[in-house]
Amino acid sequence: MADYESLHRQCRTLESLFDTKLTSYSRLASTITRNQDDIEAGGSRERWKDVEGEVEDLLEKLRETNDELLALSNNPDTPPSQSMSRAIQRHGEVYQDYAKELRRTKTNVQHTLDKVNLLSGVRNDIEAYKSSAADSLLAERGRIDSSHSMTDQILDQAYETRAEFSRQSMSLASINSRMTGVISTIPGINNLLSMIKSRRRRDSIILGILIGGCLLLLMSYMSR
Repeated sequence: MADYESLHRQCRTLESLFDTKLTSYSRLASTITRNQDDIEAGGSRERWKDVEGEVEDLLEKLRETNDELLALSNNPDTPPSQSMSRAIQRHGEVYQDYAKELRRTKTNVQHTLDKVNLLSGVRNDIEAYKSSAADSLLAERGRIDSSHSMTDQILDQAYETRAEFSRQSMSLASINSRMTGVISTIPGINNLLSMIKSRRRRDSIILGILIGGCLLLLMSYMSR
């Protein structure tokens, strides 16, 4: 029964290797589960894939060896002893346990990775929304600053216009004073003075209209 002994030793060696590798795989899976945010940064995803491939290869070799043992036990020309049958049965049970444990661990790790991917997508959406909101606020701040600058310019123009009208009013007052002194000496001066007074009233009306328009324009910009 040299074939049985060879397969038996090979099966035990594969079981020992698989148990060690499965322990490493389970430990790495536990690390991924505890440190979900560091999967990509720490390279855990790549290590997990490599170890998973090694565990699956060992499990496949163990399955093939168990199939050979089972075929050997069903050979009517060389029927196995009772101890051999128990050993072959035990190897089959160990293989089934290992297969279940690997499936369970793979499922847990995949669920964790799916959760991480979902959370990463949500975080990316939140960051994109924050960036968009910040850009909108900056654009609105720029429009407000532009409106304030335009308002300041209009106010400066209004003040300059008022100052110019004030200078003109002072000039007209000086002219009026001189004309009053001349009125007694120049015939028909009353008509000229009447025309000057009409012009002053007109200038006053224009000044009032201009200032009122500036104020209305200022209030319109401030209400936006």
